[in-house]
Amino acid sequence: MIKRHLKLLFAVSLVLAAFVTVAHQQKAAVTKVLFNARTQHIEVMHRFYLHDAEHAVREIFGKDADIISSEQTQRQFAEYVAERFALLRDGQPLPLNAVGFETEGKFFWVYQETPVPVSLEALSVKHNALRDIWPEQENLVNVEKDDEVKSLNFNGNTELLEVHLGGHHH
Repeated sequence: MIKRHLKLLFAVSLVLAAFVTVAHQQKAAVTKVLFNARTQHIEVMHRFYLHDAEHAVREIFGKDADIISSEQTQRQFAEYVAERFALLRDGQPLPLNAVGFETEGKFFWVYQETPVPVSLEALSVKHNALRDIWPEQENLVNVEKDDEVKSLNFNGNTELLEVHLGGHHH
C-alpha cells in the first residue's frame, strides 16, 4: 500500500516538475511589425524572454555565450534573429536594417526597420527564430497598420504567413 502511495507521489512530482520546466522556458516570442505613418517606416520589434535567449545562445554559439553580460553575444543573437525573420513582398524580401538590441527586465529586444514600400497591398512574413532549436517554439507576429492589428502565429510547420493590408487611405 505504501509502495503504491509513493509511486503515485513520485508520478505527481514528475508531472509538477514538468510544469515547472514548461513555465521556466516560455518558448514564445512576440514580434510587433508597426507601420509608422509619421516616419514612413515599417518598424520591427522582436521580444524574446531573456531566459529563452540565454538557453538558445548556449545551444547556438556554445556554452560560453552570455546574453546577459556580453555585448558580443547579444549582437550575435540579434543577427541570428535577423537571419531568420523576413518581410516579403511578392516573394522578395524587404531590406531590413538592424536598428539595435537591448535587455529590459526579463526580455531581450531586437529592433529592425525598412522604408514602407509604395502601394503595399500584402506582406508575407517568415519567422523561424528559435524554431530551428525547439520545435515547440511559437512566434507571434502582430502587424499593426492604421490602428488595425493582424496576428500571425508561427508554430509547427508554419513557414510563411501572409497578411493583407487593405486599400489606400487618403
